[in-house]
Amino acid sequence: MGIERQTRAYTMAELMVTAAAREIRDGEVVFVGMRLPLLSFQLAASAHAPNAIGVYELGIIRNAPAPEPILTMGDLPNLYRAQWLADTLDVMSLLQRGDVNMSFIGGAQVDRFGNLNTSYIGGITPGKIETRLPGSGGACDLACLAKRHIIIMTHEKRRFVPRVDYITSPGYGDGTGWRERVGLMRGGPTAVITTLGVLRFDPATCEMILDSVHPGVTVDQVLASTGWELRVAPEVRQTPEPTTDEMALVRRFDPQGFWTGE
Repeated sequence: MGIERQTRAYTMAELMVTAAAREIRDGEVVFVGMRLPLLSFQLAASAHAPNAIGVYELGIIRNAPAPEPILTMGDLPNLYRAQWLADTLDVMSLLQRGDVNMSFIGGAQVDRFGNLNTSYIGGITPGKIETRLPGSGGACDLACLAKRHIIIMTHEKRRFVPRVDYITSPGYGDGTGWRERVGLMRGGPTAVITTLGVLRFDPATCEMILDSVHPGVTVDQVLASTGWELRVAPEVRQTPEPTTDEMALVRRFDPQGFWTGE
């Protein structure tokens, strides 16, 4: 890990953290989530979004980054001078009221309409279940009730499938108008940040589109790692690299590379 950090300007995880942080707007209420989103909120709140509010599933609400590195949302620095130390019911109620602007979630499978599976590989038919996954936790609530959500995932063909085996956290269902038909009057995924690039959603069809590829990655690599005929933007960009200031902040928040090492 140490050698990689000396020979590369940044790791792919550090690039993903930066890309995710840029999705956070100043003043937004953000349901943070675990792993890379922990760092993304820290980065955004320290850089371009100083007025963002971080909401954590344990019941923590912060209006500033934690003063020291944290590995989980329950680490003591994340509790220090928090605005509110409540419980899960309280922060999930903020979602129900429509007070959460954006959230971060991930999954084992995602399909072209942004539906996520964290429940069953192989579906739920008896005898056909291949793997039982952890389930929803709060992810379904986040996907249903936040005003928008960002998906962060490893980009592999076995994960990016034409149709998920089970919808744990809904995206756009089967396309345009699905969320409205099932009673989800707000929200939906707006970006998918992966180990290969950034994908967004066509507002007309609600289908995933490749928007940018990370430095050193080709469009063909992304297509080969996707289980359906992925649509590509007319002009695919390169994902902007982390700036020197952003990298300094990321490494301040994750000095040992616990989440962002190779």
